[in-house]
Amino acid sequence: MVHHIVMWKIKATADGSSREANIAKAKALLDACAHLVPGIVRFEVAGFLEGMECTYDLVLNSSFTDREALAAYQNHPSHTALKPFMRLVVQERQCMDYEI
Repeated sequence: MVHHIVMWKIKATADGSSREANIAKAKALLDACAHLVPGIVRFEVAGFLEGMECTYDLVLNSSFTDREALAAYQNHPSHTALKPFMRLVVQERQCMDYEI
């Protein structure tokens, strides 16, 4: 199983919208990818909790049956279609993939 975790810090304003609006749009775009390919075991997108100390605004916590399933997800047209928006609004991005 391969775990794929990505965290994003969203710019204060970008693409003509506020940070909050862009977090909501990014979450909706990512949520729409939850069932794109066979082999997705877990796909959870979450925003930060108000009042809690955190360093990032949005997280994707996902698991795939194997590297091939992760590659299929990453190369799926619906996933690649959201990348231009993310590039516009993201200030920082961190990713970690690991296998168990």
